[in-house]
Amino acid sequence: MDQPNQSYSRGAQDKALLAMTIGQAFDQTAARYPEGEALVVRHQQRRFTWRQLAETVDLHARAFLAMGMQPGDRLGIWAPNCAEWCITQVASAKLGVILVNINPAYRSSELDYVLKQSGCQWLVCAGAFKTSDYHAMLQALDPDLRAIISLDANPPVGFVPWAQLASMGADVPHEQLQQRQGSLHFDQPVNIQYTSGTTGFPKGATLSHHNILNNGYMVGESLGLTAQDRLVIPVPLYHCFGMVMGNLGCITHGTTMIYPNDGFDALLTLTAVAEERATGLYGVPTMFIAMLDHPQRGELDLASLRTGIMAGATCPIEVMRRVISELHMGEVQIAYGMTETSPVSLQTGPDDDLERRVTTVGRTQPHLENAIIDAAGNTVARGEIGELCTRGYSVMLGYWNNPESTRETIDEAGWLHPGDLATMDRHGYVCIAGRNKDMIIRGGENVYPRELEEFFFTHPAVADVQVIGIPDERYGEEIVAWIKCHPGHAVDALELHTWCKGRIAHFKTPRHFKFVDEFPMTVTGKVQKFRMREISLQALRTQS
Repeated sequence: MDQPNQSYSRGAQDKALLAMTIGQAFDQTAARYPEGEALVVRHQQRRFTWRQLAETVDLHARAFLAMGMQPGDRLGIWAPNCAEWCITQVASAKLGVILVNINPAYRSSELDYVLKQSGCQWLVCAGAFKTSDYHAMLQALDPDLRAIISLDANPPVGFVPWAQLASMGADVPHEQLQQRQGSLHFDQPVNIQYTSGTTGFPKGATLSHHNILNNGYMVGESLGLTAQDRLVIPVPLYHCFGMVMGNLGCITHGTTMIYPNDGFDALLTLTAVAEERATGLYGVPTMFIAMLDHPQRGELDLASLRTGIMAGATCPIEVMRRVISELHMGEVQIAYGMTETSPVSLQTGPDDDLERRVTTVGRTQPHLENAIIDAAGNTVARGEIGELCTRGYSVMLGYWNNPESTRETIDEAGWLHPGDLATMDRHGYVCIAGRNKDMIIRGGENVYPRELEEFFFTHPAVADVQVIGIPDERYGEEIVAWIKCHPGHAVDALELHTWCKGRIAHFKTPRHFKFVDEFPMTVTGKVQKFRMREISLQALRTQS
């Protein structure tokens, strides 16, 4: 339901929200498709049918009961993608325990902050990941936890081995788990996810069963997921993209979850698609760029793919076109949102034409409202830029133990204000102009990085681009474009400056170009523009 002259839209109401907990939804699917394949974890060489996964989840939930976990307790999970992540996610939800997602890339100080801020009493952790020795960091910190469960086969003294949980769970009767599960309701908190926090300390978005179960369900509905679909999930499970859009989207539809590796690897992801005959693939733009440009892609049969989602960052038009044509993902969709909205609030649809799928982030998701407002809080006219706000079932309960930040983000009418700038067209499709803080004001002219990034993507040598603003005495801000070239291609600043002439307004032409092989990124594939600003400023100071 759209207001034709105002930038306000309400999503469809024809599909009912799920009025159940995550545990109830999981049990329903396991009962409906007991012999269907539920989970494939290729790097661990493990496969589960829904019946097998349900038995494993319940056994570990009973082990958590034996350890004394109570409703509302916080259980941290600090691990890369693995079978135990999925098992812990569902087992903790069945007990009313709040799962605290901890970024696998965190180091000691960040880990210490999150454990203390959330009040974690328990922790599941890997032994190590990449260059991080989790055991050593925890031993140095000596956090105030009731128990640390290690996924390592031989953890140090003081850690509970994951392998020990099976025998602990076997001693707890099924009835005890059923009684606990029956005492829960779907509006209770089940998950805390820490926002990446480019400035200040991360904030813990607190999400309920109702928030994330329904968001995963509605994303899956838009993709047309069924029990015959097989979805490759290379994005991190600690993030909403992995555990909500991935795991819960599959759990609510009986779709097979496929983890190609513990972290993203382009070739392993493509190989998983080919060998598992996957029908769906998730990723952020940088992941899709890496897969498209991998030299061995042409050797793999990817024709089983039909759908998937590109999200988590700006989705470049040229990359989307290649995903559709070269990865056979004719039904690929763009999803947009944030952790605080569980995460998806806007999504393109299966019937949207190519133009809308590559130039917008879609329309308002079912049972949600979106409005674009000006600085005074008034809804702007269609086509005008303003702040995008969201209201509805997916809006978080609040920031954990941070009422002040919660009040700053969610107003009295229930609207969540993320600080993103957007426009809405007459059909309700939304275009993201960028973050309020990312907008560049050069000589009094507003410049939107997203617009420039899309422009540079049309240059044949450019594989990826990020545009930032840095302080300038004369103009207030100057524009810097970081450029990553396609393999075998090269371009220099003079050529790009010349190429801009006559194609874009002079005030939008970047003054500086930086040519790189990679961008500074979070583990979820989000580009850290604040780091790019720091690096660019340092480089300019060095030059002067």
